[in-house]
Amino acid sequence: MARLDREALEKYEEAGLIASKVRDRMERIVREGMKIIEICEEAEDAIRRLGGKPAFPCNVSINEVAAHYTSPPGDERVIPERSVVKIDVGVQIDGYIADTAVTVCFNPEYEEMVQTSQIALEAAIRLLRPGLLISELGSRVQNAIESRGFKPVSNLTGHQIGRYLIHAGKSLPNVSHVSLRKIREGEVYAIEPFVTTRRAEGRVKEGREAHIFRLMKTRGFKRKESRELLRYIRNNFRTLPFAKRWLERSGLMYESAFGDLLGSRCIMAYPVFVEASGEWVVQSEHTVYIDKEGPVVLT
Repeated sequence: MARLDREALEKYEEAGLIASKVRDRMERIVREGMKIIEICEEAEDAIRRLGGKPAFPCNVSINEVAAHYTSPPGDERVIPERSVVKIDVGVQIDGYIADTAVTVCFNPEYEEMVQTSQIALEAAIRLLRPGLLISELGSRVQNAIESRGFKPVSNLTGHQIGRYLIHAGKSLPNVSHVSLRKIREGEVYAIEPFVTTRRAEGRVKEGREAHIFRLMKTRGFKRKESRELLRYIRNNFRTLPFAKRWLERSGLMYESAFGDLLGSRCIMAYPVFVEASGEWVVQSEHTVYIDKEGPVVLT
């Protein structure tokens, strides 16, 4: 893959700067007892104030929930005491995406696990270079985690990022595996080690809830409300994930139309991911551009 042109790289850099500012702000202000919907909306509003757009709904995933929880409309849930809270934010500038996450720890028992995810992230980034086998990266992350007495989550991965695509081709497992695929100059990746306890199964399963959705296809509908909602989603979110609560901004009567879009598979749902044995999970994440000289951290 060729190097990104200057304009594209500048947009990635702008998205990364906004994402890092919002991530750091949320890390400072999140507290026990705070409503999750307040966290989501503050993060998303901050992205807009700084000149970006959310690339996906702010994820606030607590304890054994590893990923994909965002507040539904009217969410009353709050941050529990002595919890670990993963905050994952994405920013897009003209479709160029930066994705970053941090774990806020309110439980001293899990502080070392949070540090381990940060150490594994740093170890992975140091290794990145054009021509690197993706399998080498997985081994490095796994070794960094297991050497400190923890376990990587085997079926959550880092991922290549493309324009208007959060998952664009290559996946980066956090465990040793067999692959001949390589990191190439000019590519952009989200590097995100997920760490759990040694006694955990070390994998996630789908939970019952889903509050994040994405457009998959378009088609005609008899009902005007369904046509209007599909048009709104296509025009505002394109191929990027969105939250159901974002549809409240549309002014449309969307509830029954939303069911039409789901039933016809025009939109898909992202269920929450939960650690299979109920053990807690932590996460650290940066977006990285692969320059010919090595990694450039954008977030």
